Amino acid sequence: MVNRMAGNKMISSQELAERKRRAALILKRLKKLIPDAKLALHYSNPWELLVAVVLSAQCTDKKVNEVAEKLFKKYRKLDDYVEADLHEFENDIRQTGFYHNKAKHILTAAKIVKERFNGRVPKTMEEIIKLPGVARKTANIVLGEAYGVIEGIAVDTHVRRLSKQLGLTHESDPVKIERDLMAIIPKKDWLKTNYLLVEYGRRYCPAKLHNHAACPLNKVK
Repeated sequence: MVNRMAGNKMISSQELAERKRRAALILKRLKKLIPDAKLALHYSNPWELLVAVVLSAQCTDKKVNEVAEKLFKKYRKLDDYVEADLHEFENDIRQTGFYHNKAKHILTAAKIVKERFNGRVPKTMEEIIKLPGVARKTANIVLGEAYGVIEGIAVDTHVRRLSKQLGLTHESDPVKIERDLMAIIPKKDWLKTNYLLVEYGRRYCPAKLHNHAACPLNKVK
């Protein structure tokens, strides 16, 4: 029996094969259950996408879209962010929560994108994660949605909770969870996996107390 790495732990090839089997079954059912699963954030270019994803931390997509609708009308070009007043921008995004850090990250990132990347959001994982406020979750979504560059699986709170609940990982750290999922899910499904699990969590299996026995994936074996 061959042992392989999962997260940062060794697991047997038998357990890895079992996780792959479960992942394939889960994804098949999710695609039928939620055929319309997609990114819920509104944007019109890679920079706006990055801004929207940064704003979405600890905030609902619905609220982000409400804030972004006004924000993107006020700040139409990258230079508008570069030249923005920090306190005014904080007020513009206040409703998304954690607005001090979000504003600082977004406006600093705007300057870096203009000065180091010729005004374009980077297209590689190595470069994009150098931007303030951009960890792998944000990077995976921006790269995949904006450029079709698939580097990994975005692990947010829904993916973290459900991937453990569904037996796809035993890890708690998002980076280790991502490694586990990448080992058992085909690359062609990496981007879609986030959207499927997010929508499943919202529509059928929320974090709050509910009748979990009635959840569609509860009986996946």
